[in-house]
Amino acid sequence: MEANLRLGDCFMDLFFNRDKNKQTDMDYLKKFLFEDNNKHVYFIGIGGISMSGLAEILLNLGYKVSGSEIVPSNITKKLEEKGAKIYYNHKEENINDVPDLVVYTAAIKSDNPELMKASSYNIPIIDRATLLGLIMRRYPYSIAISGTHGKTTTTSMIAMIMLESGLDPTIHIGGELSFIGGTTRIGNSSYFVTEADEYCESFLKLQPYIGVILNIEFDHPDYYKDLEHIKNSFKKFAQLVPKNGYVIICTDNVNSCSILHDIEANIITYGIDNNEDTKKYTFTAKDAILNKESGCASYTLLKNGLPLDIIELKVAGIHNVYNSLAAIAACYQLGCGIERAKQALLKFKGVHRRFELKGISDNIRVIDDYAHHPSEIRATLKTAKFNNNGRIWCIFQPHTFSRTKYLLDDFASALSGADTVILADIFAAREISNGDINSKLLAEKINRNGGNAIYIPEFEAICHYLRNNAMPGDLIITMGAGDIYKVGDMFLNG
Repeated sequence: MEANLRLGDCFMDLFFNRDKNKQTDMDYLKKFLFEDNNKHVYFIGIGGISMSGLAEILLNLGYKVSGSEIVPSNITKKLEEKGAKIYYNHKEENINDVPDLVVYTAAIKSDNPELMKASSYNIPIIDRATLLGLIMRRYPYSIAISGTHGKTTTTSMIAMIMLESGLDPTIHIGGELSFIGGTTRIGNSSYFVTEADEYCESFLKLQPYIGVILNIEFDHPDYYKDLEHIKNSFKKFAQLVPKNGYVIICTDNVNSCSILHDIEANIITYGIDNNEDTKKYTFTAKDAILNKESGCASYTLLKNGLPLDIIELKVAGIHNVYNSLAAIAACYQLGCGIERAKQALLKFKGVHRRFELKGISDNIRVIDDYAHHPSEIRATLKTAKFNNNGRIWCIFQPHTFSRTKYLLDDFASALSGADTVILADIFAAREISNGDINSKLLAEKINRNGGNAIYIPEFEAICHYLRNNAMPGDLIITMGAGDIYKVGDMFLNG
C-alpha cells in the first residue's frame, strides 16, 4: 500500500498510510489510542529523555510497549524492568510483531529501516510531540512551560510546588530530578506538567490549560527564519490555551510583550521590580537580593502590587527569580497557596546539569551547566562570578553548526566573560557540517574581542591542560548541551 510520508528533520506532522476509512485528526487518534489500553505502541528511539518518559506513562496505563535504541542505558534498563521490550539496533524485523502505533523522534531519518517497514503497514505513525499532545488531552489541568531558556528548571519548580500542595501531578520533564527519581513521575490526578519545546514548532501540538512563556529569543536557525518567525510561533502556542485557561508570561522580555495581542485566554504577567510601577505585573519580585555566599536570591512577592510573602531560593542567580515567579504564578491558578509554594522553593535544590556542583579537587570547584545559547552563557557566568574569587575556566562545547554560525558574534561576546575559555569541537547533534564553521573560528573571534580562548578538540587533552594550569580557588565550568560534562568527570576522577 502506498505510504504518505513526511519525514526528515522537522517534518514532524502526523501521517497515516492512506486509507479512506481513517480520519487524520487528533480526535480520531485520541479515540484510537485511548479507547482501551490493549494497544501495542512501538517507539523508534525509545531511550531519549522525552521518549522514555512517554513510554513509561503508557506502560503505567497498561499498554504493551516496545522500541529501539542504539546502546543500553540506565533509562532503557528502567523501561525493561517495567516490561518494555527493547531492541538495540534499528532493523525492520524489530516490528514484525505489527504494533498498533509507531512513534518516532525528530532525530529519525526517512531512511530508517523500522520507519520504512512501519509505513508498509496500515497503522498510524506519529512524532513524539503528537503523542505528548494526545496524552495531555487525558488531563483537564495540563501545564506546558515554554521559552528559549529556563524550561527545565521552571517545570521542576512547578512540579515541586504541586507535589508540596498535594496535587499528585503526572510530570514529564527534560532533565533528571532527584525528588521524582528521574525524568517522569506518574500521578493519579487531573494534573499534568511538561516542558513545551519550540524546536520545529513541536509545542504547537500540545494541549495546555496553562501555557507558560518564560522568554523569547532567536534560536534554532536550522528551522526558524528570523526572530519574527519564532515570535509568531510562540504567539500560536499562546493561542492554543482555551478561554478559561491562563497564559503566564514574563513582560520584562520585550519579545514576549510583543505577542500579547489576540490571545483569548486569561493573561497573567510577572517581572522584577526595577523601581517602576509594580502594578504593571500580576506577580512581582520586589527588592530581590543575592546572598553574598551562595548567590541565591530572596525577594518580596507581590500580587497586583500588594505584598504576599518573602520568597527565598536555594538555586543561584537572578535568572532563577524569574523562573520562580513563573512557577508561583502558574501554581497559584491551580489553587496552590503561597505558603506551600514558599516551602517547596526552599526545598528545591536544582536540576541535573543546571549549575550543578559536580565536585571539588585540590580546592578547585567543578560546575556543570547546560547553557548553549549566548543569553544562558551570560547568566551562568554572571552567577559564577558573584561568589568566586578565583579564575573562571569555561569549557564550552558549541551545540549545532547552524546555531554557532548564526550567533557567532553573540557567542564570542558572551564567552568573553570567563577568564579563560577552552573550546571543544562543535557537538553536531542532528546536523552535518558543511565546513564553514568550527570551534577554532569561534576561539579566534573571542580573542579578537579581547577574550582569552583556546581551541582544544579532545576531551582528554582539555583535562590534561586543566590539571597543569588550574589553581586552587579557581572554578571550572563545563558548559553545553552535548557531552562536555565528561571533561569535569575526568578531571575529578584524576
